Amino acid sequence: MSNMLMNLAGWKPFTALVIGDFMLDQHVYGAAERLSPDAPVPVLQASRIEDHAGGAANVAACLQSLDAQVHCFGVVGDDLEGTVLSDAIAATGADISGLIRDPARTTTIKRSLVGLAQHRHPQKMFRVDMESREPVAEAICKQLLAAIQAALSEADVVCIEDYNKGVCHELLLTTVIKNCKEAGVPVLVDPAAIIDYARYRGATAITPNRSEAELATGQSTPIDASEKHNGELAQELLKIVDSDVVVVTLDRHGALLLEKGGAPQLMPTEARSVYDVTGAGDMVIAALAGSVANALTWPEAVALSNLAAGLEVERFGAQPIAVAELRRAALQNASKLVGKQRDQAALEVEVQVHREAGHRIVLTNGCFDILHAGHVAYLQQAKGEGDVLVVGVNADQQVRSLKGDGRPVFTAEQRMRVLAALECVDYVTEFEDPTAEALIRAVMPHVYAKGGDYLPEEIAEHDLVKGLGIELRVLAHEPGLGSTQILDHLASTKSDS
Repeated sequence: MSNMLMNLAGWKPFTALVIGDFMLDQHVYGAAERLSPDAPVPVLQASRIEDHAGGAANVAACLQSLDAQVHCFGVVGDDLEGTVLSDAIAATGADISGLIRDPARTTTIKRSLVGLAQHRHPQKMFRVDMESREPVAEAICKQLLAAIQAALSEADVVCIEDYNKGVCHELLLTTVIKNCKEAGVPVLVDPAAIIDYARYRGATAITPNRSEAELATGQSTPIDASEKHNGELAQELLKIVDSDVVVVTLDRHGALLLEKGGAPQLMPTEARSVYDVTGAGDMVIAALAGSVANALTWPEAVALSNLAAGLEVERFGAQPIAVAELRRAALQNASKLVGKQRDQAALEVEVQVHREAGHRIVLTNGCFDILHAGHVAYLQQAKGEGDVLVVGVNADQQVRSLKGDGRPVFTAEQRMRVLAALECVDYVTEFEDPTAEALIRAVMPHVYAKGGDYLPEEIAEHDLVKGLGIELRVLAHEPGLGSTQILDHLASTKSDS
């Protein structure tokens, strides 16, 4: 099983502080069917308005989807939009006691006008930004710092989301980073598109995209930049910020990871057929923060953030990715890489992911010494009882005790490889106990299936299965088809000859 899936299986809830620029993303929808009589511009006949929490608020939403308890620290205006934004964030379950209402500022609003092209296709026509980029007043800054310091003792990680709208100025960030260092709390920064990164100095990690990194270092990187060139870009950023880690996101090429004292590592991502980058950067820093809070290594953290961002770009708009979705994606990747054979520890993790996804799990077991048509028919029928078929294979010693000397004909490894080649089989695992009781407890299937011509009460695991509330199915048996009969037939044929 992959390390990523194992890390996600052990994922624990955490507490994150989000500091930065909280914005209201507003979409005004309507029909654009005529031009203005006083200018050659389309007129939008507005029919509805949708409000979404954006900027640092979307990072907060992404963190919550990763099982974080989030505390938000920033500034909104003392206006209707500030109330709408605060209410939208609070509705997600995040703590907004650190959002300060400032009557001297307007709430940052990104208002997009969306008209219907050809009467049916939504098309963004124009965007209106209402904002202040002036640094927040000293009194507001002191309020923020006091609130952040009070919450720091509960934090596992701090995320700074800077859009250069006045909250993340140098005095606030240098103080926050200093306090976090003293408290032993890692600080991750998603920087603004600015030239001077002095305000981020001393952060644990910084996560610019390539264009932001170019701006901060004064380097120009061509579209087809080499790994060496991107590595040099990251090295320069590491010097500028004096951070432990730099993660330069490279769009569809993944990310470049540089740890202090190490060499740059290109962390590629899987190509996606649909590509909408909205919210991908927010998902990256959230996944990195969750990974750090869960004590993953930085390569593991970047690999997980690549997976999260890859799922994000397949969706239109900013839609946070949940831990369960990451588990399912990691499960699919693991299956591609390692096939169907699992040890029981890995099997338990993967079966739990299927259970979370609502899949019906079927378990069966046997020797499967010489695979024949009867086995195939019964396994196909077992798969028909659910979505995922797990096959337990008796260890060689147990087959010998059940069938006698000379058995098994094929080792457990060989028998599992043959079973794994069947399309109807999803997982194969070996077990060494005389009965399948421990395997049943580990997998906890919805259905336990056995092939044969005996009554359910004659099955050794009958009482356990019934006690656990698992459905028991005795599936079709084809007379004359069995490993023992086949071996006897071969022996008689040999003696006759």
